[in-house]
Amino acid sequence: MNKPLLLDKYNNELLPQLLKEFKLKNKMSVSRIEKIVVNIGLGEALENKNVIENASKQLMLITGQKPKVTVSKRSISTFKLRAGVPIGLKVTLRGYRMYDFLLKIIAIVLPRVRDFRGISEKSFDKVGNYSLGFSEQTIFPEINFDTIDKIRGLEITIVTSGSDYKKSHRLLELLGMPFRKGGING
Repeated sequence: MNKPLLLDKYNNELLPQLLKEFKLKNKMSVSRIEKIVVNIGLGEALENKNVIENASKQLMLITGQKPKVTVSKRSISTFKLRAGVPIGLKVTLRGYRMYDFLLKIIAIVLPRVRDFRGISEKSFDKVGNYSLGFSEQTIFPEINFDTIDKIRGLEITIVTSGSDYKKSHRLLELLGMPFRKGGING
């Protein structure tokens, strides 16, 4: 497997730039991406057991990795939910797959979103992790519209080692994430 383009860009261009920009002395203190978590909630799996299998195949096509089934932690009678029942899927990407997936998001998936004007800068948490949601899985090029049973949304969380959202925002911005114009607070 070849070294991903974004990893090369990070090591050769962004690392020195971020060291200088934030006046850091140690390259290990520069923000970096640690993992990407892709998550699908499948509430309809309570009635139809085939939902987990169908969504698992689609998520495997999207990420290139077999998803893990997530189960409910506690029983909730109003939703007819018992503890230990499968209700979602999750994939954690690290290393080369993570960088290849991020490049696919930036270069292929986001431009396919209808009326796309950039992603929100308000989806960072306090420590600099970024969450991004898609309302349908069909924007991924691996998914054939004719083979899906139902349109489902998914959530992508980019976990960074940054200590605050400004450093993580700058890292993602330099990697090519198309944020809306207006700055972090705008």
